[in-house]
Amino acid sequence: MTAPEAAERRKGDGALARVMGDARPFLRARAGAVARLSGWSLLEFAQTFLTGYGVARALDDGFLPGRPLTGLLWLGVAAAAVLPAQLATRGVFGRLADLVEPLRDGLVRRAVSRALAAAPHRTDATTASLSQVTHQSEIARDSWAGLVLTLRSFVFTAAGAVAGLLSLAPALLAVVLPPLLLGAALFLATLRPMAARQRDYLTADERYAAHAGRLASCVRDVAAAGAGDRVLAESRDLADTQVRAARSLARWSAVRVLALAVCGRFPPLLMLFAAPWLLRGGLTAGELAGALTYLTQALAPAVQALMTVLATVGGRLVVVLDRFTDAPGPPAEDPPRAAAPARVADGRAPVAELDRVSFAYGPGAQPVLDRLSLAVGEGEHLAVVGPSGSGKSTLAAVLAGVEPPTEGAVRWRGRPARPCDATALRVLLPQQAYVFTGTLRENLGYLRPDAREREFAAMIDALGLDPLLTRLGSLDAPVEPARLSHGERQLVALGRAYLAGPPLLILDEATSRLDPVAETRAELALAARPGALVVIAHRLSSAQRAGRILVVDGPRTQCGTAAELLDSSELYRDLAGLWTPDGGARTGLDASARTHAAEH
Repeated sequence: MTAPEAAERRKGDGALARVMGDARPFLRARAGAVARLSGWSLLEFAQTFLTGYGVARALDDGFLPGRPLTGLLWLGVAAAAVLPAQLATRGVFGRLADLVEPLRDGLVRRAVSRALAAAPHRTDATTASLSQVTHQSEIARDSWAGLVLTLRSFVFTAAGAVAGLLSLAPALLAVVLPPLLLGAALFLATLRPMAARQRDYLTADERYAAHAGRLASCVRDVAAAGAGDRVLAESRDLADTQVRAARSLARWSAVRVLALAVCGRFPPLLMLFAAPWLLRGGLTAGELAGALTYLTQALAPAVQALMTVLATVGGRLVVVLDRFTDAPGPPAEDPPRAAAPARVADGRAPVAELDRVSFAYGPGAQPVLDRLSLAVGEGEHLAVVGPSGSGKSTLAAVLAGVEPPTEGAVRWRGRPARPCDATALRVLLPQQAYVFTGTLRENLGYLRPDAREREFAAMIDALGLDPLLTRLGSLDAPVEPARLSHGERQLVALGRAYLAGPPLLILDEATSRLDPVAETRAELALAARPGALVVIAHRLSSAQRAGRILVVDGPRTQCGTAAELLDSSELYRDLAGLWTPDGGARTGLDASARTHAAEH
């Protein structure tokens, strides 16, 4: 079992104790309502008592001695006891509201109060509290009402049956009580672990569903960052956790079924097996029939109803109430805020921040990023340079929220980076551009399907898509990805990002297949947008267009302007020595540039 699973299990194991701790003062404050409910339930006690007792007397005092009129009279008494019991049902439901409605009102007040208290620290406080105020509080209300009704019925029905057995023959209890007590003890022993396992299963199911939802929205990003194996391993671990929770819950459910059988099925069987011994000891046939009536018509159904409700409604009630009992604090990845938000060098509020971020591909691996802090401001153009394999793409994936950091925090607009916000706040373009079979308009407007014609026209003019548009014929012309060059695919992806207009745009060598002129035009157009632009640069000219440059060499990083880095960074001077001012290279890069240009 992993450490998070163990922590969650310990949390689940304490759920029943936490709920009971809140339940005791709630019930003490409503002792009058409990007393009134019990008063109406005494009529159900009387019905149960008279049903078995009337059958016994009808046989022993009426039919067996040959007095059928007396027998019918006793049966009439047993039947008449049903009428006041029906009257009791009306009174019980009237008093039930005194226990049920205050519970719901109290839960709603608690959820609202906690949401107001947590609002400065948690971005999800409103959503979670809305669920508690509406859906979860109603689940608790209905579950509590069902539990009260069933528990009340069991207590007074069982009391009436036990009183009837004592009135008939105390020896009957020696046969009935052992299996009842054994089954009840076995059932009670399952309450705490069943509540914990129910919570484990719900938590595992929620985590897997959340993981699947995040994965569905960023499949291309996962592929672009090369994180497929990592995501597959995470999915497998979450699925295995859910399977283990389901199996554990099933095992405890089997114990609960056994407890139900011991309580509900064993007493009548033992009564039949012990009948000869009881009859030899002075028990009459009427008393035996009355005892079987108590067991089969009252006690066994009441026990079965109680255990069924506790197994279903009770477990759900404990889990839901524990959601209200838990006191949420600020999430671990969202540390307390300073009085003023972080600022970049020129005083602008950051669009994206890395706060002492570390990242490693595995527990024993060397960190690719080591306690890196970085802020990218509104309208800023930042270039990232470094040798091959230095961690540039990993930095892009972490900044984009595709890879969670091993340590530290990633924030977008001052809030923790959340996958559900990704499309609205950032776009990550990898080197391998994604183009699908459809029209050119559909490809360009994939992230912004409501874009207007003038916005398409402005984007085409800004990025220089006119040759591609002319070749295809129109925006509504079909696109076959295999018939586009790599450079044309990158232009389509860049146009898609331009139309989307995210606050944070990250280009992970997304212009590598464009010639220098087309690359310059595209980057200048994207940098002119209101949002921040982060470019994983593969040409010195691309880096020199940026306002700031981040030099990455594994865990060692340095940030500054091009002039500052030429003075302070030996690595940047080495990289600058490999590039010529026009974007070519002194060693081995001219051919690559010619190849890229030939594609256009």
